[in-house]
Amino acid sequence: MPDGSEVLALFDDEAVAAAQPRSEGRARRPAQQLAEPGLSPESAISVATLTLATRDIIEGAVEPLWVRGEVVGLKEHRKGHWYFTLKDENAQIRCVMWATDARRMLAAPDEGMTITALGKLTVYAGRGELQLRILRIEASGDGLWRKAFEKVHKKLEAEGLFAIERKRPLPMLPACIAVVTSTDGAALHDIVSVVRRRCPITRIVVAHAAVQGDGAAGSLVAALHRVARWGQADIVILGRGGGSREDLWAFNDERVVRAAAGMPVPVIAAIGHEVDVTLCDLAADVRAATPSAAAEAAAPQLSELLRHVKRLGNDLRDAALAQVESARERLAVAGVSVARAASHPLERRRLLIEGMAGRLHALSPLATLGRGYSVLMRDDGTPVTTIDAVAPGDQVVARLQDGMIHARVERKESLDEEISQ
Repeated sequence: MPDGSEVLALFDDEAVAAAQPRSEGRARRPAQQLAEPGLSPESAISVATLTLATRDIIEGAVEPLWVRGEVVGLKEHRKGHWYFTLKDENAQIRCVMWATDARRMLAAPDEGMTITALGKLTVYAGRGELQLRILRIEASGDGLWRKAFEKVHKKLEAEGLFAIERKRPLPMLPACIAVVTSTDGAALHDIVSVVRRRCPITRIVVAHAAVQGDGAAGSLVAALHRVARWGQADIVILGRGGGSREDLWAFNDERVVRAAAGMPVPVIAAIGHEVDVTLCDLAADVRAATPSAAAEAAAPQLSELLRHVKRLGNDLRDAALAQVESARERLAVAGVSVARAASHPLERRRLLIEGMAGRLHALSPLATLGRGYSVLMRDDGTPVTTIDAVAPGDQVVARLQDGMIHARVERKESLDEEISQ
């Protein structure tokens, strides 16, 4: 295939004239020249050769250009390529953005969006069409930025990453604070100064990360993962100082937001200024307006904390003394009450025993003897309850209230005989 200068010669006026049939009176070109590609029917080139040569000429002759126009008919290929047309009031040109370039963009432009695109002219050899290979896109206003932000926000919100229920309280006195930021930024200096002033006993560990630029998202994710694997931090401060929307964009990257939300300890986000809100701010447990404010939220004022602990100690002592005094009073009252519980059953039992004793006495033979009766027994102690139990001459004993009488039976009479008489 001819080099660029040779191909270009095919398209100047002299070459065109040389390719025309000559009159008999004019000298013919040498046969060697006529044998060059495309200069004679015998050396005709293929369409593919022509389109490829045209592509080489255009790509070599025209530097990348910024072009402004309206996006029409954008289609996203399954492999990630974008195809669309860029047009204005008078013309249009087909455009392609390969997946390697498209992946660096925030989001695909919307239909009808006016964009400014950096592109390189080329020829699609398959159809012989002039097209613009887009390398970079900038939208007028904040269209692409807003679209990219809302797309990721909607996805993560649906997963619950921004839910209030996920927010964790900060520990009162952290032993170690991990700071994920750039070691070259002013944010780190502010955080360290505030923590050392407020709580000198708290340890500070820094996990360096790039906070802006193409590799910032990956650097931030790697730093957060290092802190999580280390496992000795009580709080993580993720942040940087102020900056433009583009400077802060890494903190809207889905990978960074997920890494921050997945930290095993509470995360304080301090990104940009108070008016700047990133997705990491929404996913963090606490959002601080500035890095200094984040340090104040993480580290308590040690002197105030000591005073608070002292007040708590005094309150605890007073409460304990009050509880002891109250218990003493309750114990004294309980002692009196227990004595009365103890006395009432005893009194009831005494009265019960006396009643039983009275009833037993009334039923006792001794009581019967006291009323003038006696008990008659044989010498061997067998009770005599009928006259048939003794005979005249038998010895008997009569038991009275105050003693016994020994006697002998002279005679006996039946009660039936007295009644019959």
